[in-house]
Amino acid sequence: MSHADRERAVARRAAIGLVAVFVALWIVRLFLGIATGSLTDQSSLAFDLVFDVSAIVFSTLILLVGWAIVTRQPKNTIGWLLMMIPILGIFGFVVGDYATEALVNHPGGLPFGRIAAWFDRWLIVAVLAIFIPLFLLFPDGKLPSRRWRPVLWFTIASTTITVIGFAVTPGRLTGAFSDLTSVTVTNPLGINAVAGAIDGITQIAGFGILISAFLAGAAIIVRFRGASGEVRQQIKWLAFVGVAFMVEFVIGIVLSAILGDRSSAADSFGNVLFAVWSVTLLGGIPIACGVAILKYHLYDLDVVIRKAVVFGLLVVFITVVYAAIVGLLTTQVSSTIGSFAAAATLAVLFAPARDRARKLADRLVYGKRATPYEVLADFSGRVGEAYAADDVLDRMAGVLANGTGAEVATVWLKVANDVRPAATFPEGATPADGTTVPVVHHGEELGALSVTMPASDPIDPTKRKLVEDLAAQAGLVLRNVRLIEELRASRQRLVAAQDDERRKIERNLHDGAQQQLVAISIQLKLAEQLAGKDPEMERELLARLASQANAALEDLRSLARGIYPPLLADKGLTAALESQARKAAVPTTVEADGIGRYGQDVESTIYFCTLEALNNVAKYADASRAVVRLSQQDGHVEFAVEDDGRGFDAAGSNYGTGLQGMADRLDAVGGELRIQSRPGEGTSLTGRVPVGDPA
Repeated sequence: MSHADRERAVARRAAIGLVAVFVALWIVRLFLGIATGSLTDQSSLAFDLVFDVSAIVFSTLILLVGWAIVTRQPKNTIGWLLMMIPILGIFGFVVGDYATEALVNHPGGLPFGRIAAWFDRWLIVAVLAIFIPLFLLFPDGKLPSRRWRPVLWFTIASTTITVIGFAVTPGRLTGAFSDLTSVTVTNPLGINAVAGAIDGITQIAGFGILISAFLAGAAIIVRFRGASGEVRQQIKWLAFVGVAFMVEFVIGIVLSAILGDRSSAADSFGNVLFAVWSVTLLGGIPIACGVAILKYHLYDLDVVIRKAVVFGLLVVFITVVYAAIVGLLTTQVSSTIGSFAAAATLAVLFAPARDRARKLADRLVYGKRATPYEVLADFSGRVGEAYAADDVLDRMAGVLANGTGAEVATVWLKVANDVRPAATFPEGATPADGTTVPVVHHGEELGALSVTMPASDPIDPTKRKLVEDLAAQAGLVLRNVRLIEELRASRQRLVAAQDDERRKIERNLHDGAQQQLVAISIQLKLAEQLAGKDPEMERELLARLASQANAALEDLRSLARGIYPPLLADKGLTAALESQARKAAVPTTVEADGIGRYGQDVESTIYFCTLEALNNVAKYADASRAVVRLSQQDGHVEFAVEDDGRGFDAAGSNYGTGLQGMADRLDAVGGELRIQSRPGEGTSLTGRVPVGDPA
């Protein structure tokens, strides 16, 4: 068994022990209630039943959350604290009920009544103070940094001193969990000699607990500002409980002001409001801790908080409007008319109020940036408008940055095997190198979207989901932009190739036929001067001129064949390629199957691509043989040039000038080029051109 497994086993046994203590205390309280008659008193049976069921439910819930954390993350102190909260709470109820029964309901009938009241005196401090370390240690059970250690020790010291102060304060005992208002019970451990000093120290320590609570809240804020995306998402769960409590608190204040404090309805509402607050805090905090630590990523918390804020604002709006109209018209006309008028007014104002509430909630949750839904809608609208390719990418980067709150957002475009930044927001910034999401369209990776987030607001699951959704929509845009970029680059290469060919023809004419014609011209002048003077020399000179003229003519024919071979025009692909194969530097065979005559553009494309491939074999392959295969199938002419040379890594290599020229030639007639090669296994270059039936 590994060390981690041993730790989990020990933690599981300890957790089982705490659960056993919890169950035993509930059994003691149950038997105590039955024995003393408090649970069988018909006058309060309904209230006691509801109270006990609620207490059991919430205590068990908190205990189970603590159990789940302890058994999965034994070193996380949050789990142990959560398990101690219900145990201390039920122990407080046990000693409180016992003190009430022993000292009030059955005085003298049960022993140790004053001791139970003494426990009840100070136990409430420990129950309330144990919540403070939750905020200091949330969510990983550790302090934000070493600088927060004094705050933890200050919390422990303040709580300990306050507990001791409550335990030794002389005078009458007043219970938190017991009802001792009808009897006078003095503290058995009270120290009368220093009563004033104890009271002062206790008040100072209690104020220290209050300060430590505020410092614990500050620790959450500090941790949130410097945390990563995952920790931020965890903290948001605890913040959600705070938002819900604040909404309930505002609603309670508004309704309390409307109802006043003298009616029976106000008393009932106060009881209900206190119950709601208790449920939110006592149930919400443990649940938030458990979900955040164990499975925070199951829910999009921003959406949950937004809906809660919208709901709370609408509840406040409906309550205020309804109460104001009903209260005003009831005193003037009647309650029926007031209710009808309030309902009609709310029906008219509900939709505008809902829109305003949503905008306010979006501002609270997402800040100044747009919601993810607005970002996606804005992006779709911008893509649908007519913009230049570069402008679309710039706008895409701007939408990405504004939607996520990123410092820098970059759109990357993949052209051939090169991935380069196509647009960056803000303009002129260094391309983002943080979170990157590839853009894939029909299974082909076309580029990527990347964002660099500020340290105070790192990436979280919500923002990453937004980037992924934008990447899913950006596929068609990047494909169109890439096509435009490839077309632009192809045109530039074609222009450059045409210029190179013109310079090559000019150079060949200058170095070949032009020089030969100049020499012939000079010798013709010489022959003119010798005419009739030296017949023998004249005949030799004319013979030499005829030979040079034939050489110049052959050079011109060779040059013309390089532009468009006469054999290709007369006999077609097979004959032209067989002629070139006989001249190839590497032994080459041509295998043609069902090849006829095709359009000039098709034949010239296949011919020159095959020659370029054979030149590459001769220059780079180090091969002993090569094979040229020609075939037609499915309305396409296919050619393949295969060699047994040294090969290369085709997946990791970019097209050179020759291969790129071949790809451009084929693309111009609707064809495609494929290359298969591995080091040591030779190379297979295949081209495919669409044609109709052979001519």
